[in-house]
Amino acid sequence: MNVYLEAFLPLFVAINLPGVLPLFIGMTDGLTTQARRKLVLQAVTTAFVIALLILFAGQFIFQTLGITVNDLRVGGGLILLVLSITDLIFGDFKRRGTEKQNSSDEALTLGVVPVGIPLIMGPAAITTILVSQQSYGYLPTLVSMFINLSGVLVVFLFGPIVLQKLGANTSKAIAKVASLFLAAISVAMIRSGIMGMIASM
Repeated sequence: MNVYLEAFLPLFVAINLPGVLPLFIGMTDGLTTQARRKLVLQAVTTAFVIALLILFAGQFIFQTLGITVNDLRVGGGLILLVLSITDLIFGDFKRRGTEKQNSSDEALTLGVVPVGIPLIMGPAAITTILVSQQSYGYLPTLVSMFINLSGVLVVFLFGPIVLQKLGANTSKAIAKVASLFLAAISVAMIRSGIMGMIASM
């Protein structure tokens, strides 16, 4: 039992669900409940598929493509930075008059990238899965992935509903603050990746 707990905790910390939830709410602000639910299912499915690939073929994929975790940090950070800046500057303009029309399209595009990866299954989670597999084995790591992503599914489905009860203005304010923090997190990811590249030279 201790092995399963030891495999669970590092991945829980790496995914950082309490920190990711406000970012998710900010990125999906303006979507209908149905579109957000569809996005959540697609994002968690994407994250789980990526996690499975990393668990069973991570080392092989990294070696074959010639990439490192630092490359993922920089690439994922750039994606999140562009999205956060776009939302901060053009978010209200994008939603005005086109909210219902574009909600399904946004859910389809946001579900895989960036919500599924790198927001849920980011470089930290990918690294944790690789380390966990080597330290605890396949089954404890697989159980840890399933429990953590099930938690993400539940929180992402019901978190925005709770927030909506606080009012539209509160929701928009939190969304903007979340976009600002997302920009800061993306810069930290890029910096961490670059520093890791320099240190490995």
